[in-house]
Amino acid sequence: MKDLLPLKTLLEQAERERDAALAEHQRVLAASRAAQLQSEELLTYRREYEKRWTEQFKTEGKMELVRCYHEFMNRLTLAVEGQARAVQQAAAHADRVGSALRQQEIRCASVRKLIERRVHGLRADEERRDQKQSDEFAARSAWSRANAADQAPAI
Repeated sequence: MKDLLPLKTLLEQAERERDAALAEHQRVLAASRAAQLQSEELLTYRREYEKRWTEQFKTEGKMELVRCYHEFMNRLTLAVEGQARAVQQAAAHADRVGSALRQQEIRCASVRKLIERRVHGLRADEERRDQKQSDEFAARSAWSRANAADQAPAI
């Protein structure tokens, strides 16, 4: 089983790398969800702001107030668009990190499968050796009995 030590070491390393990739994936997913939540909050705020000022402008619409409203809406729209880009970037990053995680999981599974095949091969070799020894012992015993019968005095 000493033959498996390098493979076990490789598996441990692959599992550490997979665990690190998993932690990174979870961190990136959390950041992506936070960006999405912030985007939704901005959109909700913009809708509420538009609704509130639309009602206000139905009763009173001073020019200075309308200009301030439009300037703020422009800045708010820029913030919503910027956050939408941040959400897209976070989702793309999460996809890349998820892909890297899947690659690490495949690597771990491949090393595990290689270890299983090696163990199976070693066991098969051991069984063949045991069978060969049993066959040789049986052959020697049969030869010894035949030899003993030939050398026994005739009565």
